[in-house]
Amino acid sequence: MTASPPDATADPAPARGGPPDADAAGRAWRNLRILMHERGDRRREVTEALGLSFFRVKALRRIAAGPTTLGELAEGLLTDRPYTTLVVEDLVKRGLAERAPNPGDRRSKIVSVTAAGRAAADEAERILDTPLPALHDLPGGDLAALDRIAARLVASS
Repeated sequence: MTASPPDATADPAPARGGPPDADAAGRAWRNLRILMHERGDRRREVTEALGLSFFRVKALRRIAAGPTTLGELAEGLLTDRPYTTLVVEDLVKRGLAERAPNPGDRRSKIVSVTAAGRAAADEAERILDTPLPALHDLPGGDLAALDRIAARLVASS
């Protein structure tokens, strides 16, 4: 007697020794990754709209949040100071940011956003905050559940 094929919708047995829903977590993560990075890649949209790499957009958004030193910016971006200096130099050349002496430490500079930089950062936020159309198609209860789950995940990470 041959076994029938497994039901594709059934949860496969958990990996030995792993959490009971490790496979479900893997599927959920994979689906989120596909949804965010393949079907709704807002990062691509923002880079095309602003003509900047996404890393530069990230730096600009941090600078727009408030004046910062190069060291603080590098730390916040999880990169080294020399690369951060290159990124800031590019933003300054484009008229999106400016550097000024740090009154509290003559060895460092304060980076702040210009009016053009503020407009670009605001446009980036608008694009990045635009929900995927599929979210609007979800029933209210599903959307509320997704919102609660996403908020829990953000709070715990």
